[in-house]
Amino acid sequence: MNNKQHTISKSVTLSGVGLHTGVTANMTFLPAPANHGIKFQRTDLPDQPIADADVDYVVDTSRGTTIEHNGARINTVEHVLAAMVGMEIDNILIQLDGPEPPIMDGSSIKFVEALEEAIPLEQEAHRKFFELPEEVRFKDLDKGIELAALPLNDYRIAVMVDYNSKFLSSQHANLTHVSQFKEQFAMCRTFCFVHELEVLYKAGLIQGGDLSNAIVIADRDYSEKELSHLSEVLGKPKVSISKEVGILNNTNLHYNNEMARHKLLDVMGDLALVGRPIKAQILASRPGHASNVELAKKIKKLMLETEKNKVPVYDPKQPPICSHERIYELLPHRYPFQMIDKITYLDENSVIGIKNVTMNESYFMGHFPNNPVMPGVMQVEAMAQTGGILVLSSVPDPENYWPYLVGIENCRFRKSVIPGDTVIFRCELISPIRRGIAKMTGKAYVAGQVVCEAEMTASLVRKS
Repeated sequence: MNNKQHTISKSVTLSGVGLHTGVTANMTFLPAPANHGIKFQRTDLPDQPIADADVDYVVDTSRGTTIEHNGARINTVEHVLAAMVGMEIDNILIQLDGPEPPIMDGSSIKFVEALEEAIPLEQEAHRKFFELPEEVRFKDLDKGIELAALPLNDYRIAVMVDYNSKFLSSQHANLTHVSQFKEQFAMCRTFCFVHELEVLYKAGLIQGGDLSNAIVIADRDYSEKELSHLSEVLGKPKVSISKEVGILNNTNLHYNNEMARHKLLDVMGDLALVGRPIKAQILASRPGHASNVELAKKIKKLMLETEKNKVPVYDPKQPPICSHERIYELLPHRYPFQMIDKITYLDENSVIGIKNVTMNESYFMGHFPNNPVMPGVMQVEAMAQTGGILVLSSVPDPENYWPYLVGIENCRFRKSVIPGDTVIFRCELISPIRRGIAKMTGKAYVAGQVVCEAEMTASLVRKS
């Protein structure tokens, strides 16, 4: 899996009819900055509202996943989102001039090809993985549905479907590495059973459904009269079902287990609504959009609870977001007051900085020289410099600003910091930056324990 965030290099547009609404729409993929996430924009509505691809905004799971946010409603988002996960695209704006993405051939392959045409682009920001600390499960015993997300330092999915049909036996599908998606899953099409067609049509769904964008499976033998009625429902001159194959008009399958593979694709797309790439082993027995979304809600809830009390971890093998050279360019401090060695994480709300404390620090000459302890004021200074990087990241030209610390409250020192310690500083905004004023909380950790914490106020002042 990619460690850095990715967007696309240029915009690309696809057009087609929506599966359930039957409305023709143009869909454009646009590049987006780091930490932007996946968002949809309805350009056909007043003020062109933007909806985040987030499980909190799911409003319907009737044969597809529909989100609504800020007055923008988007139907059937799962195939597009699956392509984003499979291509490891983190940041993108998806513009639509209609209520639903084009169904294309009923799979994700056209979206994958469009993303390849747009050329994926690596960004200078690490991906914000959520690695499950414990298992998460969803069960619907009445429907025989069970989904589980298990801790794993990777991303894998296993799906089983069983519809008790003589034409569709129990099927399994497995994705063991995200790189398999394009070649083995992206072209697998959506499907339904013959007995569902008229029910779906009368419910106002599948208005754009067609035998060219879905696999339709027989669940029994049908008479000529029934087939004639089906042709009217589908708007086709004639439909037929081979007794050997059991698929309308004998559509050729890409794989014998194409239906299970498509269900896996749906799981990928629906779980993208967690809002961050996840590391987990996903096991799904007879999944559907409703159950996928319920699992996504449980995972997001665990993610928020975990992040609330998360102790930052420093992995020296990962390249920094800002090296000491870049910090030197951004902050005005010089020896002996450049306190931060590197920035390992940065988004619009938080930052993590690293300070390696050595016996050669200048203050140890006079501060408890026989019992070297890092002065509390220097810990706060290092924390403030870490927060300064966060505040500077809020403007497009940080080199033209000074970040000043103008207030400290509720400062506490919990444990001594001594030579040999690696201090991890994490600063997080309490509220959005307004008029150049930033309020943030800061904590310093050594070996997983808080050694210092404070609330700080910083001011951005433009250089004269």
